[in-house]
Order: sequence, then C-alpha cells, then structure tokens
Amino acid sequence: MQAEIETIFDEKPSTYTEEHFHLFQRFKQALNAGEVRAAEPDPAAKTGWRVNAWVKKGILLGFRMGVVVDMSIDTARQPWFDKATFPVKQFSADSGVRIVPGGSSIRDGCFVGKGVTCMPPMYINAGAWVGDGTMVDSHALIGSCAQVGANCHISAASQVGGVLEPVGALPVIVEDDVLVGGNCGVYEGTVVKRRAVLGTGTILNRSTPVYDLVRSQIYAATDEEPLVIPEEAVVVAGSRAIPHGPGKDWGISLYTPVIVKYRDSKTDTKIQLEDLLR
Repeated sequence: MQAEIETIFDEKPSTYTEEHFHLFQRFKQALNAGEVRAAEPDPAAKTGWRVNAWVKKGILLGFRMGVVVDMSIDTARQPWFDKATFPVKQFSADSGVRIVPGGSSIRDGCFVGKGVTCMPPMYINAGAWVGDGTMVDSHALIGSCAQVGANCHISAASQVGGVLEPVGALPVIVEDDVLVGGNCGVYEGTVVKRRAVLGTGTILNRSTPVYDLVRSQIYAATDEEPLVIPEEAVVVAGSRAIPHGPGKDWGISLYTPVIVKYRDSKTDTKIQLEDLLR
C-alpha cells in the first residue's frame, strides 16, 4: 500500500481512476483500524517516535480526491458540506466507545480505541490515533495526525494540535497515562512522554522553552527536533522576567512552562479520581 500511495501522490488529480479511489478506501480502513499510523513508536529515534510521511500523504490524497457534498442532517437547520472522502466516522455499540450525546464529531480515517469516552462537544480529526481508555473531555480537540496514548485525560477546552503538513514533520505526541489539564495547548510536534501532567493553562510549542526546576535543565525545540517533555514531569504555566531593556524597566514577564515536580503517590491519587467519571 505504501508504494501505491507514494506513486499516486505525485500524480495529477485529473488522472485519478476508480482503482485509485478503491486504494484510498482500503487505506482509510487501515487508519480506522489503527493498522497504519501517521507516527509510531521507534526506540531508535531520539524522541522515541518516527513519522510515517507516506501515511500523511495518503490523508492529503483523500482531500484531493474528495468533492464537497451535502452531509447535512437537515439542510435548513444544520447544514454540513464537506469532502465526500472524509465523512463522520461510523460507530456501533460494539465499538466500545462512549460518545455522550451533545454535538461531538469524529472524522473518518482515525483510530479510536476501546473504552474511549467522548464528552460533548469534542472533536477528533482525520489521521488521529487515540488509545484505549482515554477521556476526551468537553470542547477538547484532537488534531489531524495527533497521536494520543492509552488512559490519557484530555481535559475540557484543551487542544492537542496535529501537524498534517509538511508530511515529514512529526505530529503532536501524547504518550500513555498523560493528564492534559483544562485549557492546555500542545502544538507544533511537541512530544509529551508517558505519565506527564500538564497543569491548567499550560501551552507547549516549538518557540517557548520549558524550565525544569527539579533537574536544573531547560528543554527547547531545535531546527531538527521538537520539544520533548520528560516522563512523569508535572508542568505548570509560569512566567520569566525580562532581564534587560524596557521590559525590565516596565516589570514585564513572559509566559513560560515550568516543571515544578515529578509524579509521586500524591499526584497519582489526584489523577485516579478522574477514573470515577468513566
């Protein structure tokens, strides 16, 4: 399948045939089943993950192939118009996914594991991968190609960005057992390692360094590597004073994430309370 996707990706849309559409349907079925992923664990990689550019090409190919069609439940009251190749994902009670009524949407071409709970309204985009037992809370977003592990809690109003393009760029990674607090944002290919905790309002991206008060280290993205949050780190929203110039004179501080501790039994006890909601 990979070789076929790579070949078709470089062709012009005017050359697409029925066979090409059948190939995309098989590809999308593999995405839905979790058999192919936009990124996957790789112990040999510095971040522990590698991007599968061909999978991202396949998703982009679907957008090129699709024409905009009417997907409305009621055209007058609730009009929906989107690419025919990416309708909403189909579920049944046997899927083992709780989608609580109230306006959530999950796009076709993503993997949602057993025991995932979706609180309204939330959104999971094409190419995403959400592991078993994860909670996606109200107003939370899982972006295209984002990889979210098992038993995570993506709290209300948090955004886990994707990164569909460029195809070679690693998407956002949130590993197993991570708690993303309310109103957090994880963007631009950031990797949050397992069992980390992001306190309310924490924003992680390529341009803002993270200060580790416990290990006396500073973590930042480079041109080649994304920002990586260590395992079990507890990150909160902090500030850093501008040390010179008008910023210093005016007493201005800039936002910066700060690691204040690493998970312990007390942290785990607080997080386990979230299980009562599932």
